[in-house]
Amino acid sequence: MSSKVGKKATKTSKSLEQAQKEEPAASSLDQTLRPASWAEYIGQESIKNNLHILISAARERGTPPEHILFYGPPGLGKTTLAHLIAKERVGDLAALLTNMGAGDILFIDEIHRLPRAIEEVLYPAMESGALNIIIGKGPSARTLELPLPPFTLIAATTRVADLSAPLRSRFSGGVYRLEFYSEDDIAQIIKRSAKILGVKIEESGVKAIAKRSRATPRTANYLLKRARDFAQLKKLPLSGDIVSEALTLLEVDELGLTPLDRKLLEVLIERFNGGPAGVNALAAALAEEPATISEVHEPFLLQLGLIERTPRGRVATKAAYEHVNKTPPADLNAKLL
Repeated sequence: MSSKVGKKATKTSKSLEQAQKEEPAASSLDQTLRPASWAEYIGQESIKNNLHILISAARERGTPPEHILFYGPPGLGKTTLAHLIAKERVGDLAALLTNMGAGDILFIDEIHRLPRAIEEVLYPAMESGALNIIIGKGPSARTLELPLPPFTLIAATTRVADLSAPLRSRFSGGVYRLEFYSEDDIAQIIKRSAKILGVKIEESGVKAIAKRSRATPRTANYLLKRARDFAQLKKLPLSGDIVSEALTLLEVDELGLTPLDRKLLEVLIERFNGGPAGVNALAAALAEEPATISEVHEPFLLQLGLIERTPRGRVATKAAYEHVNKTPPADLNAKLL
């Protein structure tokens, strides 16, 4: 789970040869689109301002920044922020505690997946700069304490509640929640990515993609690439109409909802009478994993106000009924209480 920032291993089911055939212009298109400087990173202004203060003050003192935790839904830029902070510090970054140098940065993605036993190894490393190694077993076991050079741990997670309280409390540099992006910020990201890809896109095309991007840069870049492919084969400019046609083929509607998003709303409304319904019940009805519902689909539906969380479960809102062309029940307001 830990890796060198800038050399992070990417899991994929496709071979390198297949990936190169799909994107011959670049070995890693997503990496190419990743912002390489703070000036290129659009959005999350409050977090950037706080990080600037943290990093600048640490640089003046000649010490590494304190440990930092980023959390929020997938695709909002947590890993990118870790890369940018790393560039502020050193060029050759270590991933293992045992071979880190002074000022190195250790990045752990999806840190909530760490076993508790490994968390307990991190506690003294983060707090007192020491690595405790237990030698032997039983009554004869003894602890060897190895001093570590000053370092910064940057972690990212989509499920901050799954981190133990002792681990969360040790991120003294700050715990930052990344927010969904505005359409204006997404539009700037699309224009930048289009320039990198060498794609000419009309303003109407930018707006059409931004509107369907789920307020997420990763999704915006994905939709841009697929719309580019469609326009290329049609030999047409990337206009709003072409983008809409391309994304209709992908079954992404005008709000950015995918077929599973819409199916979730339909199941909640039709099978559960609009709710309340628990995430496990919804997942079973959709033949999906509960984590997929709660981590991938639910955050955006909540953001749009299409569902609400209540103490008894998820409830479809009036906007959800309207989006799937259903009539809201008379007792809808009572359900939302």
